[in-house]
Amino acid sequence: MSNSTRFPAEWESAKAILVALPHAGTDWHYILPEAIDQFHRLIKAMVDAGEFVVALATDMDAAKSNFSDINPGSFKIIEMPLNDTWTRDYGPISVERNGRMRALDFGFNGWGLKFAADNDNLVNVNLARKALIPSDVYRNRRGFILEGGSLETDGAGLLLTTSECLLSPNRNGGMDKKEIAETLSNDLGVDHILWLDYGALEGDDTDSHIDTLCRIAPGNSILFTGCRNVDDSHFESLLKMRAQLEMFRNAEGESFNLIELPLPDPIFDENGDRLPATYANYLVTPRNLFMPTYNQPINDRLACQMVRVAFPTHNIVPVDCTTLIRQHGSLHCSTMQIPDGIFDKVVFEN
Repeated sequence: MSNSTRFPAEWESAKAILVALPHAGTDWHYILPEAIDQFHRLIKAMVDAGEFVVALATDMDAAKSNFSDINPGSFKIIEMPLNDTWTRDYGPISVERNGRMRALDFGFNGWGLKFAADNDNLVNVNLARKALIPSDVYRNRRGFILEGGSLETDGAGLLLTTSECLLSPNRNGGMDKKEIAETLSNDLGVDHILWLDYGALEGDDTDSHIDTLCRIAPGNSILFTGCRNVDDSHFESLLKMRAQLEMFRNAEGESFNLIELPLPDPIFDENGDRLPATYANYLVTPRNLFMPTYNQPINDRLACQMVRVAFPTHNIVPVDCTTLIRQHGSLHCSTMQIPDGIFDKVVFEN
């Protein structure tokens, strides 16, 4: 692979999970108590399942008060300015280079200049300034706009992404597809890129992040969001997406094992606009899979059964995300796995 660099799969290592807590200056302000309760449920589920959680917060005292019952041995709060809570898209993207882990700090511009991102764009810089990411681990790639939710890898050189997001003119508009592919190859070490051209969820602000649509799994598998209702507005685009997935081949020329996830029943916001609920937005660690649920018992149960096909030995942990989806994101969007070797050991000390 390029430059002896490897982009590990999400399920390989998670020394910590990075989240950011909602505050009055975020878009959560109008339902802040509900949002805090949502993050409390999410963090507690992860800690109870044996994960270590690092939470970014703008107010240390408030965070300590709101999360006082979380086991401090598995929970660390770090104070810094934040615009919002979607760490998947501005947290460090981890690669292995010549046998050592590196934290790549790509630029973040609020999903193509849609939202304020001045503080979130500096999160990794601040982590490095605080020496929480050591200087020999941190790598500045801020000249290229890239969000973690737009990337899926098998850890062996394959990258799955969407054309709509990565070719968005408001991200890296001066670069064409070939130049973007070369940048991804050089920085992430990927040598087989699959560009998904179809599939989009109503209410999605990310320009079709791959983690709303399709996820790579072990065993040459891809979990994907399906739609069986011909009257649903997503039916045609998701059908085209499935057809393209059936045409995709891995680096050895083999087709993928496709596992269909149900599409949640429509969920609408206060204005009657549809929200981008999806079961593809799960987080997987070496031993756990945290699954977003939407208070839809049949769909929730079926989705958990389908991910178990791809991850049969994992502990499947459902987490109610009915509040998270109100801000057009879900579980994977609000978390970023941090492999061993990225954070300094002081992060894990009380």
